[in-house]
Amino acid sequence: MRNVFLTVDLGFGDAGKGSMVDFLVRAEDAHTVVRYNGGAQAAHRVVTADGRAHIFSQFGSGTLAGARTHLSRFMLLDPLAMATEAQHLQGLGVADPLAGTTIDRRAPVITPFHRAINRLRELARGDQRHGSCGVGIGETMIDFLQHGEKVIFAGDLARRDSLAGKLRFVREVNLAKLASIQDQLPDSERVDRERDLLLDPTTLDWLMDAYSGFAANADLVAGSHLHNLLRGPGTVIFEGAQGVLLDEWRGFHPHTTWSTTTLANADQLLAEAGYTGNVTRLGITRAYTTRHGAGPLVSEDAELTHLLPDRANVHGEWQQGFRVGWLDLVLLRYALDVVGRLDGLAVTCLDRLSILSEIKLCAEYQLETFNVRRILPGAEPHDLAYQTQITRTLARCQPIYRAVAHPLDLLPVIEDRLGTSVRWISCGERAADKSPRSPS
Repeated sequence: MRNVFLTVDLGFGDAGKGSMVDFLVRAEDAHTVVRYNGGAQAAHRVVTADGRAHIFSQFGSGTLAGARTHLSRFMLLDPLAMATEAQHLQGLGVADPLAGTTIDRRAPVITPFHRAINRLRELARGDQRHGSCGVGIGETMIDFLQHGEKVIFAGDLARRDSLAGKLRFVREVNLAKLASIQDQLPDSERVDRERDLLLDPTTLDWLMDAYSGFAANADLVAGSHLHNLLRGPGTVIFEGAQGVLLDEWRGFHPHTTWSTTTLANADQLLAEAGYTGNVTRLGITRAYTTRHGAGPLVSEDAELTHLLPDRANVHGEWQQGFRVGWLDLVLLRYALDVVGRLDGLAVTCLDRLSILSEIKLCAEYQLETFNVRRILPGAEPHDLAYQTQITRTLARCQPIYRAVAHPLDLLPVIEDRLGTSVRWISCGERAADKSPRSPS
């Protein structure tokens, strides 16, 4: 029997994907977690029954449950960050995390140069920030799209002779970016710190050694590895990063990521493998709405942000503040329209709402004299002008709320409005706090 679960965050990220993946690995006895988008910016928190906790960034969130990890070619690899993450997992009792991990050789590599120019570009924007995790995702994708084979891929880490030339090329490309924004940069220690990394020629030397050391311990594989894995028996979980509302083409531009956050990458990987087994497509949402940093959030509520702090999502130097709003069915409907068919939903963080004296959800918006219940996806798949117009329109919308008596009362409303069943609920951070729910 072959089973695949495709997981996707239907919000702006932080929906509890890591916790749900850990649960699914245990419940379905999955042997592998496949990362199918994003990169080192992920922060998927898992807490085990014995209290061990880890924020998963590049390793699959099923690692503590015993699953292997495969990083597909749609992942952006940061070898330095992954080595640091492996050390933390070792401290939690995972003997050799990299030994249980395979990495597609075609995965693009994030370098410290990308991270530095990412942060400098955000600083140059001043109070007009787009929002960023500050780890270099966008800059890495820009270089990949513009320069193709000249950039660094995971497979290059094991080729010391050609790696040196590629590192020099990537540094020069990002130095050129620095020159283009130099006049907009403020005078600050943060700017000096990131700029010095780009300007220091000795960075190349220690990066060569660090990357070669990583490659010596990593299992860098061809794309056919995933095909063979999917042809074998057992269950595989595909773990997404970030959320649909941040998608590079379908999110609310310019407050988006340089990553396809829908299930498109996962579907493509299954098609390339000729996979014919069972597939369950699972959307994940919190019982309320959250986002980090700049961008529209119609149901945002300052009091709710105060009442529902998130210890795993504090104010960040680059992401900025963590914002909270009531469950937004207009945004969820848009996410479902963008993603396409789902077999069910998982609703997380229901327990957090139990401390509130009242519970609300946003069923529609008020826009001048109109009520808005649905945001139509653009007719063209890559129409950023249309996405920008959505962003501007959302800034003018006001939420229309509906009250419910209990957190669980949200579930039938979600099912009725979205036409999709809630298959799992989560009332805590551990696997034991998740449970299946029969459709109403």
